[in-house]
Amino acid sequence: MASSHTNLAKFIHWSFILLYLYGLLKQVDDLSELEDNSLLIFETIFATIFLIIVLMRYFYMRRFETMHASNVPVHKVHKFIAKTVHRSMYICLILLPLSGLMMAYLYTQGITDGPLQLAAIAVHETSATLSYVLIIVHISAAIYSRIKGEGVWSSMVPILKEKGPNENELVKRIADFENRVYDKIGELVPFSESLEEDNNS
Repeated sequence: MASSHTNLAKFIHWSFILLYLYGLLKQVDDLSELEDNSLLIFETIFATIFLIIVLMRYFYMRRFETMHASNVPVHKVHKFIAKTVHRSMYICLILLPLSGLMMAYLYTQGITDGPLQLAAIAVHETSATLSYVLIIVHISAAIYSRIKGEGVWSSMVPILKEKGPNENELVKRIADFENRVYDKIGELVPFSESLEEDNNS
């Protein structure tokens, strides 16, 4: 039977989504808005709290193997891709508040333009854009996994629980084709044992 995430893991996962969405809604659109000292202080506190929670989430969630709740064997290439997406999301979500804090710090030092501020803005905007893309990929993969009935969805999502692998012939053929693609990738890319072990750490 597939393992489920702990209640704490689920709480961290879903509460962080709310925090991320709130961050999107209240983000500063123009640096000049930071002239409002109360807004500057709020943004600094929010970015700091966001960063702390992201790091806490990462160090807590890394105890769980990627797709540990799957009720079917997970191809090592599939697991590597999933792990890479997760790690990339964490990198973006860490760079977002860090670059925001750098932008605020430079602004307080009177640096409203120039290479340092432009670099901080570029990192911030790139991280934000990539986080959108990676989150969409993550959600799409979760839905696809739910369709296949792998059990990963049920380990974190409280609704539409899976009852086991999907026995629909079309879904089974798609899953079989997917695994053949992973086999081909595994033949082309030298997935050494050390690489696989590093990916699971």
